[in-house]
Amino acid sequence: MEAARPPSTAGRFVVVGGGIAGVTCAEQLAIQFPSEDILLITAHPVIKAVTNFKQVSKVLEEFDVEEQPKTMLENRFPNVKVIQSEVKQLKSKEHCILTGDGSQHVYEKLCLCAGAKPKLICEGNPYVLGIRDTDSAQEFQKQLTKAKRIMIIGNGGIALELVYEIEGCEVIWAIKDKAIGNTFFDAGAAEFLTSKLIAEKPEARMAHKRTRYTTEGRKKEAQTKSGAGNLGSALGPDWHEGLNLKGTKEFSHKVHIETMCEVKKIYLQEEFRISKKKSLPFPRDRCNQSVTTDKEAWPVYVELTNEKTYGCDFIVSATGVTPNTEPFLCGNNFDLGEDGGLKVDAQMHTSVSDVYAAGDICTASWPPSPFWQQMRLWTQARQMGWYAAKCMAAASLGESIDLDFSFELFAHVTKFFNYKVVLLGKYNAQGLGSDHELMLRCTKGQEYVKVVMQNGQMMGAVLIGETDLEETFEHLILNQTDLSSYGDLLDPNIDLEDYFD
Repeated sequence: MEAARPPSTAGRFVVVGGGIAGVTCAEQLAIQFPSEDILLITAHPVIKAVTNFKQVSKVLEEFDVEEQPKTMLENRFPNVKVIQSEVKQLKSKEHCILTGDGSQHVYEKLCLCAGAKPKLICEGNPYVLGIRDTDSAQEFQKQLTKAKRIMIIGNGGIALELVYEIEGCEVIWAIKDKAIGNTFFDAGAAEFLTSKLIAEKPEARMAHKRTRYTTEGRKKEAQTKSGAGNLGSALGPDWHEGLNLKGTKEFSHKVHIETMCEVKKIYLQEEFRISKKKSLPFPRDRCNQSVTTDKEAWPVYVELTNEKTYGCDFIVSATGVTPNTEPFLCGNNFDLGEDGGLKVDAQMHTSVSDVYAAGDICTASWPPSPFWQQMRLWTQARQMGWYAAKCMAAASLGESIDLDFSFELFAHVTKFFNYKVVLLGKYNAQGLGSDHELMLRCTKGQEYVKVVMQNGQMMGAVLIGETDLEETFEHLILNQTDLSSYGDLLDPNIDLEDYFD
């Protein structure tokens, strides 16, 4: 006798993904259509909810990200039904999603918010760890408690945060760029931050407004159900809060940076012994780096393209992410961006009828504003999820909708090395060619301000520290005020806030 198949469900709106984009999209649809069931399909027992949302200025926003059991979302929005199962297949012609438990979910409008997965420098190596979600962050913490030395490969946000937060463990940081934080900073800002990195960390940590992740007390049964191979949602802000990132040693932190290099080869201990190669010890003195051989036997060795080899306890691969499109591509005619994301137009619609996408999985393919670019950050995930819901609602009701104002200006607030960091517009002169100039103001250990100017108008800015300039600069960029007659905008004796109020 054939086993009974799980019942099929039908919903006017179905959202896939329990991260910031997916949950925001489902919440917004639930508000707009209170009498409709909104289905949210996620492979994991917990979802990522945006809490304490605060509109800091016209475009800048701050919020907390909280991991919650799916029941909390269902309690807040009784018309949201969370289905915990991974997606096996999308049959877009039949408007149907097949999930791992054998169910079929029929939709009128579908939004894919399945996020992205880490690019691992080496698949299947037990000593290579990628950090993407809470489970992998916990695994990292567990490994770190036994570690004397680790190697971090990559130069993005997670690498930047890790390098600063880790204590009691030697860190070799290998980056392919000339300076740290290349995604976010120019060489000047990198130098400003590096001085903080190589100093000891005496200062008390700043109190974080955002909710810390609770990584303890998750039900084992729920973790088992989610399946070991399924990726969780991106970590979001302050993910390392509440994790004890401490190695085996007593010192604060020791970081050595290898620039302009990538991984050439990874050796396990026995392979390295057979190779007869030599590894370097942790560089102790920047001035006197006499080459000696590391006498310690390490579980894994990394040979870099600059011909240096180091041994370590494990390797953290923090080399970025790739959009998690795989479950949806087979049999469907999606247009993909160069980065592998699902291309979406100005209404967050993919090339497949009635299928939308938001967050890390998608590639924005509309002509962008002169001051905006897509970056796979949690702020944009929230904005895209919210706007995708608006677009789905408008299409369902036969209405038109204009591109949301949040896509007029790139704006992101975060924290690196205990400094508040605000990025606005073309903060690194992206796409401006050589026809631009920079204005800089730097007070060592306190603030770093960079403004990108073109034809007397502000195009972008980087603000590190408590500068209180973000609203003023946002206003100047959006209004394209002619600033050519104002001379040195960053003169500390001029109160810009009052001047342009």
